[in-house]
Amino acid sequence: MTTTDAGLTPAVSSVEGERLTAPQPRDPGSSRRRGRRSGGLTPYALLVPATIVLGVIVGWPLIQLIVTSMQEFGRAQVFGAPPTWVWFENYVDVLTDTTFYEVLGRSLVFAAGCVVITMVLGTLIALLLQRLPKGFRLLLSIGLLLAWAMPPLSATIVWGWMFDTDYGVINHVLVNTFGLEQFTQHSWLIEPLSFFLVAGVVIVWGAVPFVAFALYAGLTQVPDEVLEASQLDGAGGIQRFRLITFPYLKPIFLITTILQIIWDLKVFTQIFALQDIGGIRELTNTLGVYIYQVSIAGGDFGSGGAIAVITAIIIMTVSLYYIRQVIKEEEL
Repeated sequence: MTTTDAGLTPAVSSVEGERLTAPQPRDPGSSRRRGRRSGGLTPYALLVPATIVLGVIVGWPLIQLIVTSMQEFGRAQVFGAPPTWVWFENYVDVLTDTTFYEVLGRSLVFAAGCVVITMVLGTLIALLLQRLPKGFRLLLSIGLLLAWAMPPLSATIVWGWMFDTDYGVINHVLVNTFGLEQFTQHSWLIEPLSFFLVAGVVIVWGAVPFVAFALYAGLTQVPDEVLEASQLDGAGGIQRFRLITFPYLKPIFLITTILQIIWDLKVFTQIFALQDIGGIRELTNTLGVYIYQVSIAGGDFGSGGAIAVITAIIIMTVSLYYIRQVIKEEEL
């Protein structure tokens, strides 16, 4: 066998008079191009049914909402009168209304508080589920599932009874157990601050199970040997979570945070039900309830549509950062 200079000519050998040549290296670019050509249009064709369904379910109502937001559309139009195009006049009216900015600021602060508390409690409960014995873990999981499965309206009514002025268990415990006489027949829903405290309890109570189960599922994928090695190196519990567990769970944290932002910014049922129980609407409206009052109760569907479109843009803007982070995580 003879060998020539490496990198200049391929090595050859002679076997029974036949000349054998070493295989040439493949061009990775050409293989990728062949891979793309081999699939053809099949992947895109498979996406067509799902795209059509999403277009009908999501796209068409969204287009109708945008069209309505650019028209003068009231109760007369509901009963057949032709709508009048006003284009961006509804948006101008909404954006120059001080009430809208009061509701917007109230909604952003309330949603931010609910998201932070939900994520913190969900993380703590997920860590607790990981460390509990099997029996207690099953019992806690059942309790979380029951809280998660309860309809929001039913949960709000139950919590409204617990905070009732005359017969609520919360006032009874505060007065008779802790001796806080100032809570005798205390009305929790009259003051806006205590109203949103009760609303936050209801919303967080229903949202924590989702976060806890999602993070607990992620915790089961964190390698035990890495945690044990860091513990042998002297890392404490907080350091292990910050340096090892959190990086593994970062995509789950991002996704759950995005969902919580979307849900808490457009919350409707809990706020509306608590207002019916005893809250003052003008002082406790959030975006979801405000859209309902302007469009359905007030009969101004054009302005209500404009508020809904602005709300959707705000939600997309707030979530944009987290969506970009998720995409970056997938590219790594």
